[in-house]
Amino acid sequence: MPVEGDGRIHCRLDALLAERGMTLTALSEKVGISLVNLSVLKNDRARAIRFSTLTALCDALDCEVGELLALAEE
Repeated sequence: MPVEGDGRIHCRLDALLAERGMTLTALSEKVGISLVNLSVLKNDRARAIRFSTLTALCDALDCEVGELLALAEE
């Protein structure tokens, strides 16, 4: 059960990278986002994400927002 204040949004970055045979480093280079920031997102530790970042990730991974972010069950 989530701690109060924690979101239920889960980032599926690992799964999408694996499906596309892409590394986090390659994605970082492609979208211009640091490895540290991508790692925070990948490990569900991000508290917010800019629309421009979300758009860049979806473009680079050729996916929709709903494929990258999922609502976790309570």
